[in-house]
Amino acid sequence: MKLSSTEMGDVMILEPKGKIMGGPDATLLHDQLHDFIDRGKKKVVIDLAKVDWMNSTGLGILISGLTTLRNNGGELKLANVTEKIQSLLTITKLITVFECFDSLDEAVASFK
Repeated sequence: MKLSSTEMGDVMILEPKGKIMGGPDATLLHDQLHDFIDRGKKKVVIDLAKVDWMNSTGLGILISGLTTLRNNGGELKLANVTEKIQSLLTITKLITVFECFDSLDEAVASFK
């Protein structure tokens, strides 16, 4: 997985690309979120448009990110959730835990 980040106003956008399967991916995302928190950036959207595949460990990484941000007074939302990931979230009932949006703009606007 490759991970890039951008900023839209006071919202941080994380853009993973490829497969999210744990191991180094978990460390990469975890470190990035802690960097945001340390800088006072607590509104985060993960744009899943370029994620081809995610396993249960990848879901765990998202849950960990959500928990980390909430424990620090922040919030994590998902944008551009692909059909595969949508069905994974539905099967695991995590669709009720994450706020999911069809576009990045909708996700960012939801913070206001």
